[in-house]
Amino acid sequence: MSGARLDMDAQWLLLDRVDSPRAMHTLRQGFAGVQSFWLFDDTEFQSARELGPQLINLQGCPALNSLCQRDPQTWRGLLLHSSRPGEELLAHLRRMLTVSLGLTHRALLGFYNRQTASYFFDACDARELSRWLGPVQHVTWFGGTWADRAVGSEGWQQLHNPGLAVGRLGVEESLSPRQRERLQTCLLEQHAFRWSQSMGVAYPQLWSHAQQGLMLGFTDRCVLDDWLWLRLQHPRKVLPLLREGLTQQDRLDDLRSQWQNDHP
Repeated sequence: MSGARLDMDAQWLLLDRVDSPRAMHTLRQGFAGVQSFWLFDDTEFQSARELGPQLINLQGCPALNSLCQRDPQTWRGLLLHSSRPGEELLAHLRRMLTVSLGLTHRALLGFYNRQTASYFFDACDARELSRWLGPVQHVTWFGGTWADRAVGSEGWQQLHNPGLAVGRLGVEESLSPRQRERLQTCLLEQHAFRWSQSMGVAYPQLWSHAQQGLMLGFTDRCVLDDWLWLRLQHPRKVLPLLREGLTQQDRLDDLRSQWQNDHP
């Protein structure tokens, strides 16, 4: 990915509606006649279509195209460049929604979110990128990782479709180990970002605490949250040796007891 902005105009905006309330108001008031499609329509997520993204046709609407590029913090989503018919693009984007995580697990892939895109596409090699982008020739968005957002280093990202000869993206495409790893990192960094914002703690410090908790084996989300709260209360305490053979919760309770009873 690159931080440079593309010079060419996009044909489509895949708007992340949940993340763009101001854009939705402007769209209703000033661009009601612009052609658009609900991405969740004709999928298993149709009942929640208003929580899903909206594919907006920017062709023939230079004013809206210009707004998307001038004010990306309002128009949050992906700018797509595709020479293929809209129906083909829409069908491909809908195939991207549902992915397979092993033999028995399925998930909704929120690739249309700017932060998620920054992790997911970064995990794709040239062949994978050719399959996942399909009829999309270029994709541009303003964003970065959650860590980038936390320290104010977001910027314009762009991807070019390598255009390799690959098969069409499958229904419930399986994610590669690298893609799954990067999406797990996305979830963890998002969690740390929200903790940082709510507690008023610098993100690097909060992220360091989260990494320390994972090293201690606190992988359960509730236990990890309890660890973060405990660590923020005792930021300078040295980690003691923890007993083996205990559950995550028991190990954390043991640590809490030692710190609370440790008088200087």
